[in-house]
Order: sequence, then structure tokens, then C-alpha cells
Amino acid sequence: MRLSRRSLLGSAAVLPAMAISATPARAQASTIKIGVLADMSGMYQDLAGPGSVVATQLAANEFMAANPSIKVEVVSADHQNKADIGAGVTRQWYDRDGVDVVIDLSNSAVALAVSGIGREKNKAVLVTGAATSDLSGKSCNANTIHWVYDTYMLAKSTGGAMVRAGGDTWFFVTADYAFGHALERDVGEFVRNAGGKVMGAVRTPFPGTTDFSSFLIQAQASGAKVLGMANAGADTINCIKQAKEFGIKMRVAGLLVFITDVHSLGLDVCQGLTLSETYYWDLNDGTRAFANKFTQRMPGRRPSMVQAGNYSTVSHYLKAVKEMGVAAAKTDGAATIAQMKKMPTDDECFGRGTIREDGRKLHPAYLFEVKKPSESKGAWDYYKVLATTPGEEAFRPLSAGACALVKA
Repeated sequence: MRLSRRSLLGSAAVLPAMAISATPARAQASTIKIGVLADMSGMYQDLAGPGSVVATQLAANEFMAANPSIKVEVVSADHQNKADIGAGVTRQWYDRDGVDVVIDLSNSAVALAVSGIGREKNKAVLVTGAATSDLSGKSCNANTIHWVYDTYMLAKSTGGAMVRAGGDTWFFVTADYAFGHALERDVGEFVRNAGGKVMGAVRTPFPGTTDFSSFLIQAQASGAKVLGMANAGADTINCIKQAKEFGIKMRVAGLLVFITDVHSLGLDVCQGLTLSETYYWDLNDGTRAFANKFTQRMPGRRPSMVQAGNYSTVSHYLKAVKEMGVAAAKTDGAATIAQMKKMPTDDECFGRGTIREDGRKLHPAYLFEVKKPSESKGAWDYYKVLATTPGEEAFRPLSAGACALVKA
């Protein structure tokens, strides 16, 4: 699909709160320009959207305060959950608008497309919002880092916990695009390797599905014990609501549930749900410190792990820029990614970690249970920790991903 200039400009509109006046060419040479490409208006807007821009700007502001000689500009766009629109915006940003790095990419199909463009243009791509483990596997490249979470981690953490608890037969309701397919694949592999059985799956059109009733009835008719929801955002919210309304008697596995989803549904609906995330605002002093800064700019909201990931990845990216120099970072995206991999990571949101040669960022993953209403002390006090998996164990082994960057 060829995009018109009008459609590109419409999709690439900078959020008013983050708008910055045009920068003269001379100043641009000493300015790092970050493009936040996220779902700003669709089913992922709560877990990414404007909050991702706020988190990115927080990291940029803190870096500039400590390094006044380096300027950082943040722009944003809505990819509308369409890979062609995301690719078109990215090309415009890289070719015409002087963007140095694209981040967020809260859609796996969009992320895979943008990752390929980053390699083609030798620009940096930092994925915080997409899930497919192929980004550090068969589709890896030297210009992309995959932060926050992926389908392998979700499969091992949530899927593994469900199987160990007796959920040995599964039926999947799967969003019909790259993310859903990868999540169903990775969880299904864990189930089968543990001696379980996948009884079937149904693919739901993405985006646009709001009525999941027929799919849920198929799932229950399969006789499977576990309903595996290989979807996210509004799809997950609607699935959980409708499963309760239809009296589905299966155990529900929310394979990618965000705190924003729990907030939307309420504890009455979500209590007892098992899920995995790599960031929760009330884990420790560091996570609370970031959350409080975020809430000052988005009153009444707590950050999702994607939004925390934007803060984390931008903070580390800018450290690498400082280490190698602005001019070098702007010239060579692959070299900037290589510099990021050399440096240990450490921030309020995820603590200490590392980045592997395949581009996979490593940090702990947490298995949570959603609290009962009587256990919660107030708004956003939703999770209790069931288990913690160290980063080296949470993600797919380096040798198993088929990434061409990994030397045998």
C-alpha cells in the first residue's frame, strides 16, 4: 500500500504536549531526535499511547538536565496497528525528518517492519511494546534491541505456571497477526513439552474483533481445561469480560495482561488471575520512584511495563550516545546498538541487567496473582508476587533463537 503525504502527516502528528518547534539545521547536528511510534488511538493506547511519550520525555529531560550540551527532541506518531503505516512513518522520519531512533512499536507486525527498515537505513530501533520473540530470533539484526518482554518469557512464566498447576489441556483464542501467532506457538510448545495437549485454537480478526462469544463457545466445547488468550489490550479486556458473562468454566490464562487491563476490568472481575510482567509500579523503591514521576505528568495513572520500558531504554540509549558522541551515534545506528550492548543496564524500573548479542535485554520476570478486592489497599494496588525468574532464565536461551548474530 502506497501512503499519500497527507496520510503520513496525519499519522505522524506530534502530540501537542510534546510538540517542539522546528530545529535549525546547525542545531540538529548536536540534537538526538527520538521517534515514539505507538498505538495512540486504538486497542493498545492505554498500555502504550500518550503514556509512552510521557515516559520517553521523562528520560530525555533527566538526561538533558545532567548533560546540558546534548539536546534531545521527542516526536510521536500513531501507527494505527498497521505495518504499512508504521513503515511509511518510519521512512519519513529517517529520510526527511532527521529522526535517529524509533522506539516503542506496540504491535509485533509493525515492529518487525520497522526493524527491517532500521537495518536498511542503519538506524537504531528500540522495541519496548511488541512481543514476538522472533525479534531476537530468526528476525534479529544488528540495529534492533528488544526490551521489556517477549512471547517466550510469557510462555515460560504464565504458561509454565498453569501447566504445573494442572492445566494440561489448552485451547487458544488468538489475535490473527504476528504477535498472536508467536504467543500461541511459544506457549503451545511449553504445554506439549510438559506433557500437555493443545486441543485447538481459533484465530480472531485483528484489529476489529469486539464480540468473542462464538470463539469462547468453541473453546469450551473443546473440553480443554485452560483458555489461553493469545491477545492483548482491548481484546484481552473483552475476552475476560465475555468469558465471565457467558459462564465459561475453563481456567483463564491471560498470557499478556497489563496493569492497565486490570484497572479497566476491576478486581471483582480479575481477582485470582495469574499473569506475568517485568515491571510493576509497587515492586520496590526504584519502581515506585519512577511511577510517582510518571503520575505527576499523568494524574490518576500508573505506568505499564511498556511505558516503563520506554523510560528505561531511552535512558540507556542516551548513555550510549554520550559515550560515543552525538555525531557518531547519528551516523551509525548499528554502532550505537553495539555500544548499548557493551554497557550494563541499570535504572529505576528494571534494576541491573544486560543486553545479549541477539538484541535481547535481560532482566527478571515476575509471576503475579491479581488481588481480591479485600486485599487491595487502594487504586492500582493490584498484584502480589508469586514467583521471580532471573533474567538469564526468563528468556529463551541464546543458542535456541536461530539469530544470525550469534556465533556458533
